[in-house]
Amino acid sequence: PGEPGGEAAFARRIDPEREPGLSPEQRRLMAQVERAQRHRALQRRLRGRNTLLALGIGAVAFGIYGYTFYSVSQERFLDELEQEAEAARARA
Repeated sequence: PGEPGGEAAFARRIDPEREPGLSPEQRRLMAQVERAQRHRALQRRLRGRNTLLALGIGAVAFGIYGYTFYSVSQERFLDELEQEAEAARARA
């Protein structure tokens, strides 16, 4: 209320260096809060990337594990060796 156009000004972005009436302590605190906000935003972004990376690595590891079990179940060379050994024993 009281603003032209009927809209209230809130969360107005200011430049602490150019804003009159701010003490050095207030400017320092504002800079500290801005740094903390940037740090939190960076942590959120990195957390998302780390989650995607972990899922990717897990998928690759699970794929290798599954493929290994699949390929080992397909191998029949030990069965063939046993059959040859039994045939050799039967001939002897």
